[in-house]
Amino acid sequence: MSRITIDPITRIEGHLALDIEVQDSKVKEAWASGTLFRGFEIVLKGRDPRDAYHISQRICGVCPTSHAHAASLCLEDAAGIHPPDNGRLVRNVVEGAQFLHSHILWFYHLAALDFVDVVAALDAKPTEQSLKNVQAKLKAFVQSGQLGPFANAYWGHPAYKLPPDLNLLAVAHYLEAIDKQAQASAVSAIFGGRMPMTMTTPAGGSVHIPTVDDISNMLPRLQQLRDWVNDVYIPDVLAIAPYYLDYAGIGKGPANFLAWGVFDDPSFDSKKRLLPSGIVMNGSLKAQEINQQKVTEDVTRSWYKNGKPLHPSVGVTDPDFTGWDFDKKYTWAKAPRYGDEPMETGALARMVVAYAKGNETAKNLIDGTLSQLGVSGKPEVLFSVVGRIAARALETKMVADATVDWTQQILENIKAGKTATFTDYTMPEHAQGAGLWEAPRGALAHWNQIEGRRLANYQVITPTCWNISPRDGKNVQGPIEQALIGTPVEDPKRPLEILRVAHSFDPCLACTVHVIDPSSNEVYNVRVA
Repeated sequence: MSRITIDPITRIEGHLALDIEVQDSKVKEAWASGTLFRGFEIVLKGRDPRDAYHISQRICGVCPTSHAHAASLCLEDAAGIHPPDNGRLVRNVVEGAQFLHSHILWFYHLAALDFVDVVAALDAKPTEQSLKNVQAKLKAFVQSGQLGPFANAYWGHPAYKLPPDLNLLAVAHYLEAIDKQAQASAVSAIFGGRMPMTMTTPAGGSVHIPTVDDISNMLPRLQQLRDWVNDVYIPDVLAIAPYYLDYAGIGKGPANFLAWGVFDDPSFDSKKRLLPSGIVMNGSLKAQEINQQKVTEDVTRSWYKNGKPLHPSVGVTDPDFTGWDFDKKYTWAKAPRYGDEPMETGALARMVVAYAKGNETAKNLIDGTLSQLGVSGKPEVLFSVVGRIAARALETKMVADATVDWTQQILENIKAGKTATFTDYTMPEHAQGAGLWEAPRGALAHWNQIEGRRLANYQVITPTCWNISPRDGKNVQGPIEQALIGTPVEDPKRPLEILRVAHSFDPCLACTVHVIDPSSNEVYNVRVA
């Protein structure tokens, strides 16, 4: 048996370590460790509740907008208000732009290089001049002894399967995607004031009043992004996936899915959001309505003072680092549970919930994609690495289409004289609120407790906290830990297969790699691109 310690994992946000036991060239056991203490809950205690909108965005530089909106919803829930229609639409557009930015970033710059062999692209025989130019740049990198942004990876690993021409095309689109990210950020900044750390959508709606000039600046960018998703992103996924259909049977996890829902309609009912709230258990594809009162956080294996599992509304963040011990405590991440069950969150969870609830758009996209991949009638293949990649691409299309529609609705409202974007409110003396929303990476929730118009308590459960949660008091593993079990590992010195599973969740953390081979006691220091 071999023991692999990957610490930290790169091409993610933040600090994640994976400890893996490999037996007979497969993962037998896995431990996921969040190695950075957050502590924002402590920072927020005692502050004006409105501060949470600005401070909580600093939890994450990749999805700050989602934290902003979860904090806004949390205070709106406590104050008993909703924004006017244009305030709702502005929030949706700003959030939608962030989703587009994040999804494009994740696929092309964080996950695709697990499947695309950049160096093998040098063997392609391109006919288009643009591809010849990309290949020439790669050759220049190689000849100089460097690979620039493509350095320190496992190029040439036998698990890479794409033909050279497809590798080159993917590399070209990797470079195009950098510009598309910038376009999405620009859209967010037009309404949000800046990106990252949006400034204009606090509790109450939007303090930015959209103009016709804003729409004229924004709409062509969104239409270009929508077209690029349809013409490049989706075709890339469909072109690459057939070479890796074995990963439709790898990385399943518990197949329990949770989504709070995201992108409000005029009813502000989470069940009617573009991507609705709900849960799906045991891969049944039968949706249930969600009850946030069933959520608890367990700290049995986490570096916090011991206590019984608590609902976040009365949660406690009391750090107590006791050292690494995989039989006891090994992470700063708590273990969120829904009715004692570990739950996967993310684009796959949202699309599975939407599919199970009969969302026609999600159902048509998923069924059509399964048909194109030759696995029609086998929705269980969704519960995998390939499923996560496909679901995120399809969700990107849904969000791109909807964001264009919301922008056009804002323009119609402006022409009709419906320009209100903000609802005034009085800060409650005593109240409690919950902001149940989604970040690109999955279910995000904020809870506040207001006493004397100050924050007596504030708790956050991020998407990755669900996904990288450790074993709980019943010794039940979290989703990534479960998903890694059974993953093939051809070469412990180059654990590409493990990275494919981990990256499919897009964990919001970051790492370096140390690989230990117990049979020889040799320690390998490995840098992962």
